Amino acid sequence: MKQKIKFINKDKTQFFNTLKSRVDQYFIDNNISQHANANMVFKSIVMLSLYFVPYSLLMTQGFGSLGVYLCYGVMGLGLAGIGMSVMHDANHDAYSANPVINKIMAQALTIVGGDNRNWKTQHNILHHTYTNIYQHDRDIDNKGIMRFSPRGEYSKVQRFQVFYVFLFYAIMSLYWTTLKDFVQYIQFIKDGQHRDSGFQKFVTLLGIIFWKAVYFTYMFALPIIFLDFSFGQLFLGFIIMHSIAGLILSVVFQLAHVVEEAHFPIPDEKGNIENEWAIHQMETTADFSRKSWLITYYVGGLNYQTEHHLFPRICHVHYPKLAPIVEATAKEFGVPYIYNETFFTALKSHMSVISKLGRNDVTFAAIANSMG
Repeated sequence: MKQKIKFINKDKTQFFNTLKSRVDQYFIDNNISQHANANMVFKSIVMLSLYFVPYSLLMTQGFGSLGVYLCYGVMGLGLAGIGMSVMHDANHDAYSANPVINKIMAQALTIVGGDNRNWKTQHNILHHTYTNIYQHDRDIDNKGIMRFSPRGEYSKVQRFQVFYVFLFYAIMSLYWTTLKDFVQYIQFIKDGQHRDSGFQKFVTLLGIIFWKAVYFTYMFALPIIFLDFSFGQLFLGFIIMHSIAGLILSVVFQLAHVVEEAHFPIPDEKGNIENEWAIHQMETTADFSRKSWLITYYVGGLNYQTEHHLFPRICHVHYPKLAPIVEATAKEFGVPYIYNETFFTALKSHMSVISKLGRNDVTFAAIANSMG
């Protein structure tokens, strides 16, 4: 059985209580909801359109090969956009105060090939609670020949991971759509995350199979039946779409957690992390490119990852206004606020960590701080 993790606020800090009070006051003072606004609704339409409009054109316009692959490329941008800017907020119950609306918007993930329950277990529960704690936050566990944590098992082949990392990122969305949900279905039952009856487990599995069938029907069966496309053309387009989406989604996530200043805390023998949970989030999470309107808009505010981890039930459209409050409060309490000013600065920092982990060099600052 896995070790249970417990956060202990040994210093009795009032950091999060103070911060939460100030954030709550911001919404009161401005008389606005913490949930989606008109801009968020419009953005949802934009992201869904980036996916479904090219698909509609693909099915109706009789494009040649170049047009087909261009449509799939734009669909890849839309797929990543839906993941970051639509279903993400909905699965955190941040889209609306109405749970029905959240469930409806969360279905965007199901329609594009994912499973909401598995996603919420891995992301909302494991990643958000145990951020950057090896074997508890599955996002930083070893994956094949990739190593994302200094606690991960080291293999000599990983010294080359800095050269093949982007190829690995490019296949992640494809893996998620085809196999990951079935792997997680088994793993979460085994680990006790999903404690359902036998009948409920069967119904859950049927649901995954049904929605996968719907997805592959409209991605492959309908074009083959109604259009003059070969399977090879469709499959190549499918790979293009998922490669673009996988690359975007993976890089955006990694720039928020696997960078030089981010910590990888190690629990003691009893499973205790001697830190306030909110300060743990500050030490393991990084913002980037806050001044870029385009990046902020497209990635669903996930470049404001610190704010998201502290307040996951607040819609991401509010994060740019919350960031100065978080940063000022962190400074007041002597809490780190990790920020890379540009996308390329963050990417450079991430690649430095990937390179050092591949060489089994775990002496960079984040590891020294987390162990020292």
